[in-house]
Amino acid sequence: MTQRPHPHAEATYRVIPSGDGAFAAEVSIPETYPAKVSPFATEADAEAWIVEQKRRVQAQSQRNSPFGRPGTSVANRRSRPE
Repeated sequence: MTQRPHPHAEATYRVIPSGDGAFAAEVSIPETYPAKVSPFATEADAEAWIVEQKRRVQAQSQRNSPFGRPGTSVANRRSRPE
């Protein structure tokens, strides 16, 4: 079975201002249209979301890797508290 990378593994992120003084995070995935995640009250809030999103993608990519914990299925890992 061929492992495919997480859909957001190659995503790029940037903070963009909204017209109402709030901020959004723009997520660009190769070969797709950019998406906006909003609203964030401050630029720092949007940056923090980006950092957390990258961490989640990295963690999910590692869990779904064929080099994950031996004898552990994806279903079993999801049922465990983190």
